[in-house]
Amino acid sequence: MAARKRPSPTSISTKPDTSEPKTTRYTPDNNVFHLSPPKLRSIFVISTLLCSLHLYLLCFHYTVDAELKRSVLINAALSLVGFFVTLKMIPVAARYVLRRNMFGFDINKRGTPQGEVKVPESLGIVVGVVFLIVAIIFQYFNFTEDSNWLVEYNAALASICFMILLGFVDDVLDVPWRVKLVLPSFATLPLLMAYAGHTTIVIPKPLVAYVGLEVLDLGRIYKLYMGLLAVFCTNSINIHAGLNGLEIGQTVVTAAAILIHNVMQIGSSTDPEYHQAHAFSIYLTQPLMATSLALLAFNWYPSSVFVGDTYTVFAGMTMAVVGILGHFSETLLIFFLPQVLNFLLSLPQLAGIVKCPRHRLPRFDPATGLLTGTKDGTLVNVYLRLFGPKSEKSLCIHLLVFQALACAFCFLLRHFLAGWYK
Repeated sequence: MAARKRPSPTSISTKPDTSEPKTTRYTPDNNVFHLSPPKLRSIFVISTLLCSLHLYLLCFHYTVDAELKRSVLINAALSLVGFFVTLKMIPVAARYVLRRNMFGFDINKRGTPQGEVKVPESLGIVVGVVFLIVAIIFQYFNFTEDSNWLVEYNAALASICFMILLGFVDDVLDVPWRVKLVLPSFATLPLLMAYAGHTTIVIPKPLVAYVGLEVLDLGRIYKLYMGLLAVFCTNSINIHAGLNGLEIGQTVVTAAAILIHNVMQIGSSTDPEYHQAHAFSIYLTQPLMATSLALLAFNWYPSSVFVGDTYTVFAGMTMAVVGILGHFSETLLIFFLPQVLNFLLSLPQLAGIVKCPRHRLPRFDPATGLLTGTKDGTLVNVYLRLFGPKSEKSLCIHLLVFQALACAFCFLLRHFLAGWYK
């Protein structure tokens, strides 16, 4: 859910854009279109901070099997190509969505010239398509026809593709919120049907004496848990939104944590099957991160495109898939700590106990350029109520730092509980 206000059909057809926008210019009569250049300097800084530790651990710190390292680096190279392809395709796609009147106005800039700019929507479709192409091409370099992981890999791509389609349908048709909660459960069906992994959980050591078992087989209940995890991850990113760069920012921060976690698990284990499970996660996370960074170059403040629900549900489903098939769903939930907190704060409004407006965004003051928290139950508003008014860019950076701290807390928690908890 981006910080946007969609125009009504009447305003689209009868009220042409007469403003002088600073970010995007589009005149339907003569097809003149200009998109602000990508903020590559900011993306370089962000990508350096997020990717350097992952690459250091993979190439220098741990002794990783040469064949496995080769596959990971090939995947990284294809992901880098995906980054540049996405960078080139976004202006093209933006032109087409504007022709179809798929644009919005930035609510957090209402009352300023930037608030009157028509911003192209649903550009997450570009990221989703490039991601799928990169992931499919990678199969040629890594999987053989009799590979045990090929079926689950293709099932994962089918679920992600299904979710991209449903997300784009939501952007076009504006699906009601209650329907959005159900859509991910349909998208997970290919993954659940093809899943051939274990359905057991390891009982925490302090509880073994009470349960009487060290390992508990949940059977079909485990698959139900997988489906619910996918529903949560998909919707949690969608509702923790509303600021330029927040949706993609939280995705790339969490993706970086997932990559670091996977390399650490590969480096600390000698089990080949365990290695493959975490490598599988890396193969999907690296393209997600690379293509997302390309979109962030256009979506970082001040945003020249909106990502749409297509991106948020795609990113959530992808991270749910890698957590499920990489067998670290508990760790993934701790990475999602800000999203869990935001969901708990939103629950009264989502459940209909408290009135829920269409846009649960902070209040923007054009005179000062600052955002002020409202009474709506979102992490964005609660943060503003606790720490006072902030600019949109500053608030987004603070929330992304909080996301990074949650991921760091997860690593510390795993370190201190290792050997005692499980």
